[in-house]
Amino acid sequence: MFFDPKLPDKLYKRSLFSWVLTSNLKLQGLLLLVIVVTVSIRVLPLEMQKKIINEAIGGQKVQLLLLYCGYYLLAVVSGSALKFAINALQARIGQESLADMRKKLYAHILTLPINFFRTSSPGMIVSSLVTEVANAGDFVGQAIAVPVTNILTLLAFAGYLFYLNPLLAGLSMVLYPLALIFVPMMQRRSNDANRERVDTGRTMSTMIGETVSGIHEIHANASFRHENNRFGDITDKQYRIRLRWTLWKFAIKNSNNFFQSLGPFVLFLVGGWLAINGRFDLGALVAFLSANEKLYDPWKELMDFYQTWQDAKVSYNRVMEYFAEDCEFTLEPAEPREPLSLKGRVEVKDLVMEAQGGIKLLKGVSVSVEPGQHMALVGFSGSGKSTLALCIAQIYRYSNGHALLGGHEIADMAKSDLAENMGFVPQHPFIFDGSIRQNLLYGVNSRMVDKGQDPAEFEPSLDELIEITQQVGLFLDVLRFGLNTVFRKGKKEHLVQKIIAIREAYATQQSEELRGLVEFFDEGRYLLYASVAENLVFGNANDEAYLPENLPRNADFRDFLQDAGLMDVLLELGKALAMQTVDILKLVPGADASFFEQTPVLQEEFEGDLQLAEHLDRTPISELSAEERDRLLTLALRFTPGRHALVPLTVELERKLLSGRALFMDRIAASAPEKVSFYRRDNYIHTQTILDNILFGRLKSESPKVLERVNKSIIRLLIAQDMLERIVELGLDFQVGTMGDRLSGGQRQKVALARAFLKDPPLLMLDEATAALDNASQTRIQNLLENRWKGRSTVIAVVHRLDTIKNYDIIAVMKAGQIVESGSYQELIERKGMLYELVHGPRASA
Repeated sequence: MFFDPKLPDKLYKRSLFSWVLTSNLKLQGLLLLVIVVTVSIRVLPLEMQKKIINEAIGGQKVQLLLLYCGYYLLAVVSGSALKFAINALQARIGQESLADMRKKLYAHILTLPINFFRTSSPGMIVSSLVTEVANAGDFVGQAIAVPVTNILTLLAFAGYLFYLNPLLAGLSMVLYPLALIFVPMMQRRSNDANRERVDTGRTMSTMIGETVSGIHEIHANASFRHENNRFGDITDKQYRIRLRWTLWKFAIKNSNNFFQSLGPFVLFLVGGWLAINGRFDLGALVAFLSANEKLYDPWKELMDFYQTWQDAKVSYNRVMEYFAEDCEFTLEPAEPREPLSLKGRVEVKDLVMEAQGGIKLLKGVSVSVEPGQHMALVGFSGSGKSTLALCIAQIYRYSNGHALLGGHEIADMAKSDLAENMGFVPQHPFIFDGSIRQNLLYGVNSRMVDKGQDPAEFEPSLDELIEITQQVGLFLDVLRFGLNTVFRKGKKEHLVQKIIAIREAYATQQSEELRGLVEFFDEGRYLLYASVAENLVFGNANDEAYLPENLPRNADFRDFLQDAGLMDVLLELGKALAMQTVDILKLVPGADASFFEQTPVLQEEFEGDLQLAEHLDRTPISELSAEERDRLLTLALRFTPGRHALVPLTVELERKLLSGRALFMDRIAASAPEKVSFYRRDNYIHTQTILDNILFGRLKSESPKVLERVNKSIIRLLIAQDMLERIVELGLDFQVGTMGDRLSGGQRQKVALARAFLKDPPLLMLDEATAALDNASQTRIQNLLENRWKGRSTVIAVVHRLDTIKNYDIIAVMKAGQIVESGSYQELIERKGMLYELVHGPRASA
């Protein structure tokens, strides 16, 4: 269901009962019908009890006993089935109403002024939408079913009681008025506590939301104890409030139970006396007691419903009070029509923007931009650049003056009209959870939905998406995301076979060119740029126990080393590595990480290895402790000859390790083939990326130049194999995470720029839209604006880098909420005014 902009106004003024009246009326009618039938059936078992005792048992008539018991059973079964139907119907009505309430409230929240979100925490909004309105939805489901069912049941049972004995019935009814006096008094206290509970719950939600959002600041300041104390205080406060609320609820329940318990006392006393004196037969007394007992069930449900109503009313009213604001702008035109198609002329006249407290952020700003012209807004921080841009973008509502787009007052334009004609990129763009493709198409799809069209029918082609990602510099990122895709076993098998074919082509065509950069996997060759552990396993571990770092503690692997005659060899290698590393590094005081990268010893382990080396000087390996032998084995398994040059890899050791690899592969294949996927040319490694499967080897260096050469060679091959577009499609499906947290700041800005460019709007508003980009990427975007968009779209850009503004048609320099000068770059520099001072510094202008 899409948001309907023509929802009833003043949603926050709707009463809780209004949702009952607008719920599914057909279901409500069916519910009432089922209730009436159910209530009628519920009286039948009481009459059957009387007849069974008086007529069947008293008259010793077996046929009547069977008949009346059959009626009794039929009534009980029917009543249970109808009760379930009532519960099912009221649950459906309640959940439908809750869903409708949430949709309308969410739609209302989306239209609230930006300032509302500046003072409201996401946690409080989430709590209101998810938790607090749930009580109201439950109440709507019960609002008709519960009172009608139980009032009718009360009347039916009360009528039956008077039919049996008016005196006893009257005595039974005396207690109910007393309950009606005391329960509302206690309920008012419960409501007060409930309101406090809702408020403290919101405060807690706000605090949790802030903590999650500011977790970097908390870690940076190690403010864990401070945050724990803050949270502890609000938790303790909520504990006290919830305890008080719960106790009042129990008090109400106990009062009901007390009055219920008094009823049988009166009936036993009076009814027993009447029965003893022959004025009331035994069957009637049993039926009366049973009916009286059942009388408390609807009464109890009514009291519970009353409490549910009060709780729902408190929560609902609190929610509506919180969101009691209106949209600042018109969402849709008053009459259905196509969105306006405007030229990109922007004219600002005497524009004033006044914030709360009477502070003027804009003070009579006037400027005009012709269609296709580009204007840069510059100035010191706080000068009003972004405020002006946000007023033109209809994010803020200006207080006085005029801002026109294509001759239409922006403040009076419908949001849908402005969105049709404008692309907006903020300094800190928001990236939605989902794929890169979904984020790129967000603006385009929103426009189609507003027009009532299916976005899929108007979705840009893959070629268009590739073109736009290339323009903003996002293409290589998308390609890398695609190459980093991991296929689960049994999925995308047609692509798996193509990638295996590409791997073969890559090894054939690129082996000579990349021989100095990549060490390709070859079952018969030792990998100098892989560790001893990786050479022995020669595959990708599907079981954590077979990861290289876990092998020293893997009992099965240690048994293999013993059986293969490699344990002693590796312990000797570990000893040589420990001795050589210690001998060299102990002569280098304060050795940094770069020294340790050339050894299998980690910097934090050096002190322990120093002691181990001293022990090795006077102790043979056979006499070492188990812990020390494990340490030597760890060093040996880490040894990577291509990077650790301290100890050479002898031909004899290489031969033994290759023999060990073959034995290990045979052993795993026979005992546990699922634990390791071996590097074989016809074997796709499903736990590794597409890139790893194509490369099928180890890089000899991680330098950017090496990575660039390898990536270019893979791209050429993908183009030749007609697979580039398929990999890009996989990259476009990359899931960006919550708020795009799997993307860098620069990638998020590139996505936002591409999102705006895809709309191809007459007006582009850029509020420091390249602030997170590196110099090369900023230059790329600036060239794109000049070569593709000048003369095509009006661009108004808040600019922070002054070296990028030389080719703008208009430069407006702002100070203290005013435009102090405007003109071309050359004109303003020659004038030696404010821009000259910003570019060259105040001394130059002096």
